[in-house]
Amino acid sequence: MTSTVITVVVGVLALTILVLLMFSIRRAGQMRIEHEMETARREAAAEARLSEMLRMQSEMQGRITAMSEVFGNRQAELNQTINQRLDGMTHRIGATISEQTKSTHENLRRLQERLAIIDAAQNNIQSLAKDVVGLQAILSNKQTRGAFGQSRMETIVADGLPMGAYSFQPTLSNGYRPDCTIRMPNGAPPLVVDAKFPLEAWNSIREAGTPDLKKTAGQQFRRDIEVHIRDIAEKYLITGETQDMAFLFVPSESIFAEIHENFEGVVQKAHRQRVVIVSPSLLMLSIQVIQAVLKDQRMREQAHLIQGEVVHLMEDLARLDERTRKLQGHFLAAQRDVDMILTSADKLNKRGARIEAMEFEAAGETKEEPSETPSGKAVESRTGFLKLRVVDED
Repeated sequence: MTSTVITVVVGVLALTILVLLMFSIRRAGQMRIEHEMETARREAAAEARLSEMLRMQSEMQGRITAMSEVFGNRQAELNQTINQRLDGMTHRIGATISEQTKSTHENLRRLQERLAIIDAAQNNIQSLAKDVVGLQAILSNKQTRGAFGQSRMETIVADGLPMGAYSFQPTLSNGYRPDCTIRMPNGAPPLVVDAKFPLEAWNSIREAGTPDLKKTAGQQFRRDIEVHIRDIAEKYLITGETQDMAFLFVPSESIFAEIHENFEGVVQKAHRQRVVIVSPSLLMLSIQVIQAVLKDQRMREQAHLIQGEVVHLMEDLARLDERTRKLQGHFLAAQRDVDMILTSADKLNKRGARIEAMEFEAAGETKEEPSETPSGKAVESRTGFLKLRVVDED
């Protein structure tokens, strides 16, 4: 009886142990299945998060590329607009400077030509003095003398002044006709130039063989030239119609020099009667002065136009400076935005690089429970322990 009870008790105990063992095995299987499902869910979540981050990084890179292209196109358009405006302004300024330079060179060329003529005339004074004998032969009568003096005077005036600034053989209000009149600036009366010269008395002085004859010829020359000076003053000096001074043109530098050397009284008397004796060189210099005064008058008349153009030029330059400064402000703002975008892109690239360079650490086939630390999380797999380290940084 006792052995039977013991056998039954043992059987019951064995059955209970078997049931408990089966229940433990089933519980362990369920726990393992649940653990594997949780691990798979975590892996799927990690992969989804990683894919989302990669997608966001790709979208951000695409947006950065698009923004870079937009900014590049905008900058190219702005550069093209600025270059076009600068080219237009440079062209206008260059054209104005070119015109001014051309005018200046032309005036300098003319001045050099006149100076060369004056230098040549000064160098040829000695040669002209030697040719006085031939000149006297040519100017042996009044008609030849007048034609020679008139021709030389007209050549000098026509070479030195523009058309319309002079007139040959005009008729005055008193009916007399001077050899030439030169228009003066600022509406002043014209200047009279007379080319007639008493050469007969001068030739008598040259031909005199004795001192007495030479003295007599000199007195006759003085009387003739004084009469001619008085005629010029009476016929050609008209108040309000002509200048109060006239030129008596002497066609020879040597004759002019001897008159000033030997007949000083005649020269002083001519000055008192407001008649100036001039040689070819002095007439050239006078023409140059008159031309400069006429040119200065024309420039003063056009001064308001030049000032207006300068004012418009300064206004255009001020607008260009203002627009350039506004454009510079836009560029600086765009540059700051691009710098911030590049900073964000660098952070994303660094974060993507850290994610891409994850450290996988295989542990031995131990059955230790995974431990969680603040620095990372460990996940158990069938082949061992897979440690995934995720670092959160700002």
